[in-house]
Amino acid sequence: MGSKFNEQLKKIKDDIVEMGELAQGMLKNSIVSLKNQDVKLADKVYADKEKLMKMDDTIEHRCLQTISMYQPMAKDMRVIGASLKMITYLTRIGRYGKDIAKFVKEIADKPSVAKLVSIPHMSEIVDGMISDVLKAYENKEAVDIPSFRCRDDDVDSLRESIFRETLTYMMQDSKNIKRCMYYIMIARYLERCADHACKIAEKVNYMVTGRRVEIK
Repeated sequence: MGSKFNEQLKKIKDDIVEMGELAQGMLKNSIVSLKNQDVKLADKVYADKEKLMKMDDTIEHRCLQTISMYQPMAKDMRVIGASLKMITYLTRIGRYGKDIAKFVKEIADKPSVAKLVSIPHMSEIVDGMISDVLKAYENKEAVDIPSFRCRDDDVDSLRESIFRETLTYMMQDSKNIKRCMYYIMIARYLERCADHACKIAEKVNYMVTGRRVEIK
């Protein structure tokens, strides 16, 4: 493949990393806005959705154009294939950030219940998973699959813990019901983001090694 192809491949990779950082930032800022009851930051997350969608379309077009023009094979094709999958997962992560930001605007006028239960800790684990998989993609490194399995299990356990704990607060005081229902939804969204990070990890691992592995 010539230099033009390599330039296209580098552009795709750089754009994916930028998109990943945007999606990750949306999710992280949504949790910060939740903790600080910061409606302005929540509004920013909500507005970032448009940029995220444009990046999704642009990268998809560039990937398909590169395939049609250069007909890449072997590892180069795996890079493009992984990139096409990644934009879907990254878009979903960013959209979950947007959805959490929407919840913030609904409950920002009331104090948090039990310091948001385990949501901040859960979000830190998910954020670490996203950081690690974006770094692996950027550096074309194999992913530490056992670590992702372990952290995904931790996130699943935290979601169940948050569900049980918030039920207790709702039964104690009906005024807690609305906020706790949102906490349950946010925990579910974070769990889904962890799942998407795992799917990206599977694709990156295949991109680098040529071997398929499933994180269960």
